[in-house]
Amino acid sequence: MPYLPAAPPANYAAVPYQQIRVSHVPASSPTPTPVILLTLYRPGKNNAYTEVMTKELHNAFGLLSIDDRVKTVVVTGHGKMFCAGADLEIGFKYGTDTERSHRDGGGVTSLAIYRCTKPVIGAINGSAVGVGITMTLPMSIRIVSNKAKIGFVFARRGLVMEAASSFFLPRLVGYSRAMHLVTTGAVYPSTSPLFGDLFSEIVEPEQVLPRALELADEIAKNTSTVSTAMNKDLMWRGPDSPEGAQLITSKVILELFKSKDNAEGVQSFLEKRPAVFKGTMTNDAPAAWPWWSQIDADPKDALGKPKL
Repeated sequence: MPYLPAAPPANYAAVPYQQIRVSHVPASSPTPTPVILLTLYRPGKNNAYTEVMTKELHNAFGLLSIDDRVKTVVVTGHGKMFCAGADLEIGFKYGTDTERSHRDGGGVTSLAIYRCTKPVIGAINGSAVGVGITMTLPMSIRIVSNKAKIGFVFARRGLVMEAASSFFLPRLVGYSRAMHLVTTGAVYPSTSPLFGDLFSEIVEPEQVLPRALELADEIAKNTSTVSTAMNKDLMWRGPDSPEGAQLITSKVILELFKSKDNAEGVQSFLEKRPAVFKGTMTNDAPAAWPWWSQIDADPKDALGKPKL
């Protein structure tokens, strides 16, 4: 796809994505804004997921992650549905993929969201099933419509839970609820107790996007991008013991004590004024980050070169 940019563009709205829309907030801004809105966009198809979406979402989140002009990202769906899951009418072509080379497209997207250094808020404006809901699991916050239907339907399609959801789902809702959801493969209302605390807020359909944008604006104006990125990784990528967490946190916080964002956060508090955080992950990430051994799970071609 030659139209996919390799570096953050001057105007996201001008990038000719086919099945997503990326816009500034407000949309009238000619340059990228602290809050960016990404919309799944397949009119007439209920935003059903395709291979094109995989490539475009992977590209967009990669750019937004390194774009220092951006502080938060909101993801929603065009129309009344968030995402109907994989487009089964089109299907997926595997070509020369083997057990070693194949990568689940939903997982490519989930990992792109997971790796994004900016908080991502899901504005789940309508029903979401299959990859339509699993792609939201790595997001920091999920706001959902009280009219939405949610389904982890894989067992009813002869498949398994994809998009790395076997990692995220039980950690978010608990193993008992997760097993119930994937064993039945049924579609449930977003208000079902089976979802536990998966959704931060459940609101009327017309309130979903405004509330998500309100939260995004609050985060963009009041938090340090470096801090929010570190907090997410400390929870998701932390060690499996409190002692290990203590060692990693100690390394990170020692560096942040000396950071410009910490100085600004303390000074603004003492002066009783809004903080103006200028730190970025590009220039100000702690030297201790990343503290984990990164596994290369990105798609490769027959020669071992990146496919996306």
